[in-house]
Amino acid sequence: MHARPSVKLTQLAKSFAATIEVATDEAGPWVDAKSPVKLMRFRAPQGTRLWMRASGEGAEQALEQVMSLVARNFDEPAATTVGGSHG
Repeated sequence: MHARPSVKLTQLAKSFAATIEVATDEAGPWVDAKSPVKLMRFRAPQGTRLWMRASGEGAEQALEQVMSLVARNFDEPAATTVGGSHG
């Protein structure tokens, strides 16, 4: 993950008591969403399907909020294509 999305996800995850983990496959490996270093090392190119799980106090609300952040593209502006082909 890139730095800005990683930081946003980490900040949100840390606002919950629940343990929150992210993976690119249901079988793992799972990464602690509260660790910015682990998230930035996490290989998840844009467009990769993410799996998330949470446990502990507030787990359901934590997952809802994290999934909302991801669905909003980490509140990043939409990428625009510059140029194009002229026929």
